[in-house]
Amino acid sequence: MNSKVLLRLLLIFMSVGGSLVCGPLWAQVDEDKTGAWYMYFWNVAAGERKFGLQGDIQHRNWDSGGDLDQLLIRGGLTWQPENGRGLYTLGVAHVTSEPFGPSGDAVREKRLYQEALIPQRVGRRMYLTHRLRFEQRWVDGQDFRLRGRYFFALNVPFNQDTLAAGAHYFSFYNELFVNFNKDIGNGRSVDAFDRNRFYLAYGYSIRDNLRVQFGYMQQETDDIGKGQLQFNVFHSM
Repeated sequence: MNSKVLLRLLLIFMSVGGSLVCGPLWAQVDEDKTGAWYMYFWNVAAGERKFGLQGDIQHRNWDSGGDLDQLLIRGGLTWQPENGRGLYTLGVAHVTSEPFGPSGDAVREKRLYQEALIPQRVGRRMYLTHRLRFEQRWVDGQDFRLRGRYFFALNVPFNQDTLAAGAHYFSFYNELFVNFNKDIGNGRSVDAFDRNRFYLAYGYSIRDNLRVQFGYMQQETDDIGKGQLQFNVFHSM
């Protein structure tokens, strides 16, 4: 049994009923066509006052380019405690989503989010990240929504002990999305478990503050499973 089937079974088992609001749209998706996500992540490190900034811009396509899935713009204010354990963010996001295929009918969404990011180093070369994010969502044509996300990542450099300049590294993450309210208006509902993302990648540190990654992500919902190529840039200022 492959990982795709296992993820489907897990989501079905954990679901408490209902159907995804975008079910009719997902039903038209060509699951065999690999999509592509182009992403830029930036952050301004917290200084002596422990405050900083971070954000990301993501252009997601249903295919390699041209058929827009989502355009996401996100940014927030960060705070790091004096003990340096964790980074906490209060931010906003704007998302424009389009259905699969030639239709240009867009759905827009505004978000507030709160996030706790906890880094962890295990041994000489295992860099772990735990991230909890709580989102408040205002989606066109829907009632106010709440969602939680848990993200677990692992980076392992294989030519040196750190992720500093010159590091070649392996990257993995898994992220689970959970809806806290099922009813979204006009008799429509969503599942409690929204989606799961599983990702593997190769990364290279160009400089101490600039990394690039190329990888593959499998995203699973109750209705579809679709692969995405990812091109990531991580930039610390």
